[in-house]
Amino acid sequence: MSARGYDLDILRAAFPAWSLFCSDAGVFYATRRGVHLRDADIDKGLWQTVSADDAEVFVSLLRDQTQMAVRL
Repeated sequence: MSARGYDLDILRAAFPAWSLFCSDAGVFYATRRGVHLRDADIDKGLWQTVSADDAEVFVSLLRDQTQMAVRL
């Protein structure tokens, strides 16, 4: 599946802990797969769901959130 020139299957393979999709309006969304964050996790900056209108920003958010989760 391609959205705005990005292959979502490649992004899904790169971020397997996230469920990714692109809306009909072209907005990218990802939510953590099988994880429900606690308030303490959210207070530390983790997000349950990320979204962005721009694919580069979307990938950057996913990278940041993935790295942050590893550090906590």
